Amino acid sequence: MSIDFKFKSSLEKVYIIAEIGVNHNGQLDLAKKMIIEAKNAGANAVKFQTYITEKLCNKSTPKVAYQINNEKSESHFEMLKKLELSKNDHFHIKSFCDDNDITFLSTPYDLESAKFLHEDLNVSLFKTASADIVDIPLQYYIASTQKPCFISTGMSNISEIQTIYDIYKKSNNHQFAFLHCVSNYPCSLKSLNLKVISSLANYFNVIVGFSDHSYGYEASLASIALGAKIIEKHFTLDKSLKGPDHKASADPKEFHELVEQIRKVETMLGDPYKKIQEEENEMYKVSRKSLHLKSNIKMNQKIKEGDLFLQRPGDGLNYNFLKYLVGKQVKRDLNKGHKINFEDIF
Repeated sequence: MSIDFKFKSSLEKVYIIAEIGVNHNGQLDLAKKMIIEAKNAGANAVKFQTYITEKLCNKSTPKVAYQINNEKSESHFEMLKKLELSKNDHFHIKSFCDDNDITFLSTPYDLESAKFLHEDLNVSLFKTASADIVDIPLQYYIASTQKPCFISTGMSNISEIQTIYDIYKKSNNHQFAFLHCVSNYPCSLKSLNLKVISSLANYFNVIVGFSDHSYGYEASLASIALGAKIIEKHFTLDKSLKGPDHKASADPKEFHELVEQIRKVETMLGDPYKKIQEEENEMYKVSRKSLHLKSNIKMNQKIKEGDLFLQRPGDGLNYNFLKYLVGKQVKRDLNKGHKINFEDIF
């Protein structure tokens, strides 16, 4: 399956997502402050989560370890319900993002939420959670919208990723990317397995990104060197705020540093075409070697291979031109050390 040209060209530069998620703590004012700080830090988009708690989880659903450590008294259901954004909240946040020229993104966790994002908010693209790589109806619906989608692949195997690939192929939607991800907050360095990024890109011929749940920004930078074109990083105003994801998130200063470093790495990576750089030209002319005469040659004498040797500077004829010089007569007397050129021969 070929990648849609417009989608691919829109990701010529690394696309950086500030994952606000549920770090707004259910407060619109806090959400708006985070949007401004993410914009100032250089993010291309801010991402939220759109869900209906009653549809997303059973009341008996347990918490995972990092959620328990954050708040032991409330249940998984209670945690989600407290952080759930209303539809009205979504309209306010989307409008605020539009006014501040930063893309609004949200991850839908059920079909009703996906339809709301598509039909009512008219989002420009989707992002699906790693956990929902097995929510086949949700993936079919998003693929059918023909909108771009970033698909996280944490907790999955290649067969499950293949299933999602086939869904988008059947839907004739070429505007999707897989995000390599390790679903732990934070995840350990030894679990990152970043080589998967280039493996996914080569295997599926799709754009690949990285949803970074590790501390720091080194993993994100390494992922770009391996071909990642999208970076998602959890974002908070204050790591000490209450909520499940704040501690493992980047604050504004850290996120700004991440963006700066990503842009530096992009500059360093350049393009895949080997060429002489403009700043190499002076060195090229001086330190390379050209063909020079070993001894004096008289006018009309034929040049033999043994008459020539390589010497700096390199702004003359290189060794590849030797075959065009041997056997040719010289037009005039030439001295030892002369840098030979085609004007010297008949």
